[in-house]
Amino acid sequence: MNRLLRMVRLRPLAATLAVMVFLWIVARCWHPVYGFTAFLQFDEAHQSTAIAAFREYPVFAYAGSAPYDGLQYSQLAYHPLLEAAELRPAIDSLAYRARRILLPAAAWLLAGGQPAWIAQVYAGLNIVCWLLLAAVFWKILPVADTRGVIAWIGLLFSAGAMGSVRLALIDLPALLLIALALWETERERRRSAAGWLAAAVLTRETSLLASLAFFAYPPKSRAGILRGLLWSLLAAAPFLLWLVYIKWQVGEAAAAGSRNFTWPGLGLLDKWHDSLHALTDPKMSPFAWRSLLATAGLTFQAAFILTWRRPSDPWWRVGAAFTALLLCLGPAVWEGFPGAAVRVLLPLNLACNVLAVRTRAPLAWLLACNLTIFCGLSAFHDLPPYRDLAHVCHGETKAVVKPGAGWFGVEHNSQHRWVWAKTHGQLSIQTWPRPARAEVRLTLKLVGLTPRTVRALVDGHEIWSGPIFKESTMVNLPPLIVTGGHLELELSTDSQPVLENERPGARRLGFALYDPAIDVSVQPSIAQ
Repeated sequence: MNRLLRMVRLRPLAATLAVMVFLWIVARCWHPVYGFTAFLQFDEAHQSTAIAAFREYPVFAYAGSAPYDGLQYSQLAYHPLLEAAELRPAIDSLAYRARRILLPAAAWLLAGGQPAWIAQVYAGLNIVCWLLLAAVFWKILPVADTRGVIAWIGLLFSAGAMGSVRLALIDLPALLLIALALWETERERRRSAAGWLAAAVLTRETSLLASLAFFAYPPKSRAGILRGLLWSLLAAAPFLLWLVYIKWQVGEAAAAGSRNFTWPGLGLLDKWHDSLHALTDPKMSPFAWRSLLATAGLTFQAAFILTWRRPSDPWWRVGAAFTALLLCLGPAVWEGFPGAAVRVLLPLNLACNVLAVRTRAPLAWLLACNLTIFCGLSAFHDLPPYRDLAHVCHGETKAVVKPGAGWFGVEHNSQHRWVWAKTHGQLSIQTWPRPARAEVRLTLKLVGLTPRTVRALVDGHEIWSGPIFKESTMVNLPPLIVTGGHLELELSTDSQPVLENERPGARRLGFALYDPAIDVSVQPSIAQ
């Protein structure tokens, strides 16, 4: 009796801790100006081709080239009817991406069509879906013991689920809708089940494989088969109509997705070969081990479905459908560490965990099917490289100050952020919305390694000059007018830098900038 009471108390505690860990993980990626838009993987290489809103409103941009699929879907969210000409150069394959319209359309609706909020809302939708899935999956299992907690945590922190959140993708939202559809099927609510599945198919088309849940096994009658076909057709109908609309509005899809499939088993074998080979590369070892465990987890999931056969169970039938998909996936889905397969096959992970808990399968099966969790926990290992020294938000008017050329790397402790320069350093001031002229007021704290004079220049014109010392000197610069959302400010000194200390490798430094403060306002006469 005491053991039972302890378990009853520990289950909600484990759930609360898991949710708190998740929220702590994603909160570390939040930025007051950019929000969660770092998840979109927008990069400098795509700034010239992206839709106008990505330049006019704050969306975090990575240096160089680092795009991923979330960048494509988030731009769709600005024009869910596909009518805007700017979508064609911005999205790699518009007709192909447009098939998965539900999440972008949901972001547009939730943002009220306001361009300043659409990317912010889209980037956070996976977080909301994760929390909703946590509640729904707890009920579906249901979580009644330690095995249930393991299955619950295993799915929520899997590589597929966490990867979908980190990259703002469609896979986790599609999984939530599939879970709701199967739950309703179990409760003989076929109409709502078809509705949830229709939404899942509009989120990711492979979700249609879950329509096998509508067919009873063994078939009881011809009428039963026809009913299953009818419910499947109803679930597919909105997607089919949307395909007609895409063809009318956009045209035929290009060859995107052509490497998604191959002969059965070849893609999985190639993935095992690549994962094992990567272990021999010392530079890739940490990624290779996690990828190998993820590949093993997917393989065990397929093996569990094939050996733990329950054709009469709708969860097993869905698992069998996605096992067939696993065997046919091509190199484009498997390549990478761990690759897109862990996200595409999330419904297989869901089905395996439900079956393993409900059928009391050996614990070893449950653990083996959730080996992707090691990749999931590392999905947020690299935080977005925010480099700003200061930021400010006044409603939709926002600004950041970032160090440019001439500075050493940003340093910080629990109280301060600062950068050192030899003789000069550029500061990049960015304001939003971009079309508006903004007035920026900047306060600087300057510290000299030795006493010296520092000048502040804009476009080569001096706007301030004064002495600084070893103690911090507070400087209030004259108001700066920023047009086009960008202004470059240079701080420089004619005094020579000196060694920071006597240690080997010591830097030659001149002055440091500590904790700049910025305020911004849009000029009313210009903004109207």
